[in-house]
Amino acid sequence: MTSTRAIAGAVFLMATTIISNVSYGAQTRGDRYSGAPWATRSPVIAQHGMAATEQPLASEIAVSILKKGGSAVDAAIAANAAIGLMQPVLNGIGGDLFAIVYDPKTKKLYGYNGSGRSAKGRDLEKLKAEIEAAYKKAGQPNRAHIPPVGTLPITVPGAVDAWFALHDKFGKLPMSEVLQPAIDYANNGFPVTQLIALYWKGNMAAFKKNAALIEESDNARHTYLIADKNGGHTPAEGEIFKNPDLARTYSLLAEKGRDEFYKGGIAQTMDAYFKRIGGDLRYEDFAEHHGEWVDPLSVNYRGYDVYELPPNGQGAAVLQMLQVLKGFDLKKSGAGTADTLTAMLEAKRLAYEDLAKWYADPAFSNVPMKGLLSDAYADARRKLISDKTANPELGPGDPKLYEGDTIYLTTADADGMMVSLIQSNYRGMGSGIVADGLGFMFQDRGELYSLDPASPNVYAPGKRPFHTIIPAFVMKDGQPFLSFGLMGGDMQPQGHVQILTGIIDFGMNVQEAGDAARWRHFGNAEPTGEPSQGIGTVEMESGFSEDVKAELEKRGYKVVPGTGGFGGYQAIMRAPNGVYWGASEMRKDGQVIGY
Repeated sequence: MTSTRAIAGAVFLMATTIISNVSYGAQTRGDRYSGAPWATRSPVIAQHGMAATEQPLASEIAVSILKKGGSAVDAAIAANAAIGLMQPVLNGIGGDLFAIVYDPKTKKLYGYNGSGRSAKGRDLEKLKAEIEAAYKKAGQPNRAHIPPVGTLPITVPGAVDAWFALHDKFGKLPMSEVLQPAIDYANNGFPVTQLIALYWKGNMAAFKKNAALIEESDNARHTYLIADKNGGHTPAEGEIFKNPDLARTYSLLAEKGRDEFYKGGIAQTMDAYFKRIGGDLRYEDFAEHHGEWVDPLSVNYRGYDVYELPPNGQGAAVLQMLQVLKGFDLKKSGAGTADTLTAMLEAKRLAYEDLAKWYADPAFSNVPMKGLLSDAYADARRKLISDKTANPELGPGDPKLYEGDTIYLTTADADGMMVSLIQSNYRGMGSGIVADGLGFMFQDRGELYSLDPASPNVYAPGKRPFHTIIPAFVMKDGQPFLSFGLMGGDMQPQGHVQILTGIIDFGMNVQEAGDAARWRHFGNAEPTGEPSQGIGTVEMESGFSEDVKAELEKRGYKVVPGTGGFGGYQAIMRAPNGVYWGASEMRKDGQVIGY
């Protein structure tokens, strides 16, 4: 059984082989003469401002906003709007958004949960009946799982609300100026990048394959295919793509503000569309939406204060893993060794069992976070780990006994404000559903509800689903140290821990930590109700030695080659002298720009 969250990254049906017409022969990459020989490049270093995104054009937009006097929040919103246009296979305003902002004026971190809720007019029994009817209509056997496409997994998009909430609190430039670069690119076009062209083709093929589960597909084809004599094609690498519908939507937001999306003409268009195709979301669901400011959670890991956002997201799993790993001398055992990987894999398995049992919308369930992050609980869980073998019996603990597919970007400005922002449609491009003339696809985040009434994550009207997207931030001695994130479904907490241990335990710089070979574990119980698969499976990139892989096999792990789902990392580190050091994920098309 494949993990639900494991395939939530780039595409609905992930392509595992990139076909190229280049004949490389025996020639590969050249040599580096400074830094780690396997790193793709050195960090980008700048003094006044910086943006690290998955799209070079978006990074350029963000820096241009900074140079005009915009704040790091202005730059982040501008970049996010551009990436929603340029990488619709990963994100857009049909999805949700989470952010952590460091404010140099108050010297505090602020978290924003911009996730949307389910339709208030649909209860669990109605949803189950609709799921059964959808699978029957598609000629598929009924499953106790919300379909990944169509209207059933759609929740209210929270990204636009988050943009305006962040801007109201920290913005400097008017929103019309912040959104104008994305509007211009949507009208005039942009060249599609290499990896996104691959994902785009895979997503649209997946929608075609699952067309029987999608109530209406003409709008998606109109929006995301380039017209030709054969009925349209997805853009190839370097081909120009335009989205005039999205340009009009962005222009309405720039002119009329947040309420245009949730209470104005856009909301009315979405309401009419869902009524027409038989979806459950209504105008009232949009009008009553609100995100919320939240206090980030934190643990101290070897002198560094690591911050993540609380549930309904999965960020606390990072903190649980770090709490367990504090009891292991990773620096002594060494980066990439079997002993280090065993400790990390077992810490991951422990944390994810708790995640599946306890993490949910706190408005509907009491999440025992104090216990989950306590030292005493970590000590108890750590005792279940052997440093020489995988424990086949790991399950969730009882923290109450101790109570007392996605884009990531980061920006920083000359005042010292830093933004850690992550935004997603969930599984690849989203639900396959595009409302009339709006130019964006709705997310399929609601696939992550459980249908089990005993689960804290069980579906309910007006409830936020379990969420995978997690921004992160690190403070050191009361000063901002690192704004970073790593997209990719359930890879995210695993990736966060690998980045943090690379920097803190093994002394890698901010770029080397992102370029280092990664592992990804599958097989834990899922918040959607799928049971644990025991020890599970470990995908490993080719940068790990064959001897280490063989030793992990001896210890009980099933080790398989990596298939590309190792996330997309961006980071900005702030040195004590105020200089920014940036890194961009070499597995993606991104770029860091500073000035």
